[in-house]
Amino acid sequence: MDTIVVPQKRRNGWYLSLMAPNTKGQKFAWLDPSRLYCNAQALSDCVKDLLKPFKNETIDLVAGIDAMGFILGSAVATSLGKGFLAIRKAGHLCVQTHTQEYTDYSGRGKVMEVRVDVLKPGHRVLIVDQWIETGGTMKAALKLVENQGATVVGIAAVAIENSEGGKWLKENYKYSHCVPNELQAQIDNQHLEFFKNFN
Repeated sequence: MDTIVVPQKRRNGWYLSLMAPNTKGQKFAWLDPSRLYCNAQALSDCVKDLLKPFKNETIDLVAGIDAMGFILGSAVATSLGKGFLAIRKAGHLCVQTHTQEYTDYSGRGKVMEVRVDVLKPGHRVLIVDQWIETGGTMKAALKLVENQGATVVGIAAVAIENSEGGKWLKENYKYSHCVPNELQAQIDNQHLEFFKNFN
C-alpha cells in the first residue's frame, strides 16, 4: 500500500497495513509500525482509536516511552490538549531522576528514568508506547509513574501481544490498542498475512 494514500473506505485498523516487516534479521524487532505515522490520516485515526476507551477519563498528562513511544505519545497528548512527559533510557537527562531496571523484548537488561520535578500525587497519567511485546518496558514505566504517587489512568499502544506480560497488563490496567480481533492471533504469532504483499 502506498504510504501516503488514504483508502476511500477506512475499515477498523486499516492503517496497520502500512506497517513494514523486518528485513534485517533477528537482532531487530519483527516489524516496524512507525511507517504508518508517515500517513497523516493513518496517524490521526490511530490516535482516535487509542483514545476511545479513555473518552470519559480525566487525563492530566501523557507519558511516552523512549523512543518510539515519543512519537505516538506526543500525538496523543496534542490530540488531548495535554502535556507530554518523556520516560527516557537512562543516562540522557541532565536533571535529577528516578530510575527503574527492566528487561526488554530482546531479553536485555536495561534501565529507564523519569525526571522527578513533574509528577505529583493525584496526577492522572496515560502511558503510551508504540508496541507491547513482553510487557517488561511498560511495567518499568508503570513503576516509575506510580512510585511518584501519580495514578496511571491506563496504557495505550498500537498493539499489545498476548504474551505473559501482555496478558498481565491487560488484566491489571485499563488499556487500548489498534488491533482488530481478527488480527490479534497474527500479531501474537508475529506474522501478518498482508506482509506477503509488502513492497
